[in-house]
Amino acid sequence: MALNCQAQKMSKYLFAYFTGNDPKQEQICYAVSDDGFNYTPLNGGKPVVASDTIARAKGVRDPHILRCKDGWFRMVVTDMRCSLGWASNRGIVMMRSRDMIHWEHHTVHFPERFAGTNMEHVTRVWAPQTIYDKAAGKYMVYFSLLTDDGTIPYDRVYWCYANDDFSDLATTPQVLYDVKAASIDTDIVQDKEGTYHLFFKTESGERRGIKKFTLKDLHQPDTWKLREGYCETTDRAVEGAGVFPLISGGWCLMYDCYTSGHYQFTRSEDLNTFTFVQNTETKGKFTPRHGTVIQITKKEYKRLLKAYKQ
Repeated sequence: MALNCQAQKMSKYLFAYFTGNDPKQEQICYAVSDDGFNYTPLNGGKPVVASDTIARAKGVRDPHILRCKDGWFRMVVTDMRCSLGWASNRGIVMMRSRDMIHWEHHTVHFPERFAGTNMEHVTRVWAPQTIYDKAAGKYMVYFSLLTDDGTIPYDRVYWCYANDDFSDLATTPQVLYDVKAASIDTDIVQDKEGTYHLFFKTESGERRGIKKFTLKDLHQPDTWKLREGYCETTDRAVEGAGVFPLISGGWCLMYDCYTSGHYQFTRSEDLNTFTFVQNTETKGKFTPRHGTVIQITKKEYKRLLKAYKQ
């Protein structure tokens, strides 16, 4: 998510997420916040977008929502039902909306879209996200891929450009980065100085945690700088890093402590040092799993409340 809030005055936060591994929980839900750390679910904690209306697998996970300068909101989600297996999804859903309530949607099924390439052998396309590539003037979608033909032997992160109306992927996926080991759940933000910060989860090694690259060019990984150590403030397993600017200044890094039953929120002034803020226990009507947060205006907040009462 880039700092692209334009001249609009932001006053609240919107958290888009799914809630669990049961097919009934693999839906898109919303929650709102005044401070970026404490959230109240909308629609009584029930889904705001039903998976069976948008996804081939009738289930979605890992929603990433982006406010765009052209007046649209763009969202991408994993098209998947984990009850069919962790290597059962074959694509993503691409969505856009003017109001975050009514969404256009299109599925991208990799075996069909990229027939004749190794992409037709994908066994999972995980955690897609979108960022605006200023140099190209296009929206870039990135995700981790795995295939069963040996050409992508571990989860590796790829990217491609979306077409103009965000209904399809316009280019063949290319490697975004490769740390020579499984990596998933990539999130990229750009600070006020124009530097990109790329967060990802390591899926192998001594710890399943969040690492970070600092970069100036999205497409020259040989110039990226890897931060030493891990970004999370826990030694427990985490996933789904979500980074967003705070209205009052600074940044929030949040992540799903999926083995501990809570989300953890941290704060940073420089996107390098992270301070623990709180654990939010996932219980009752608010049980978030991997999702993302954007700032919203007072007008947008009221519109969402009207559509999805708390």
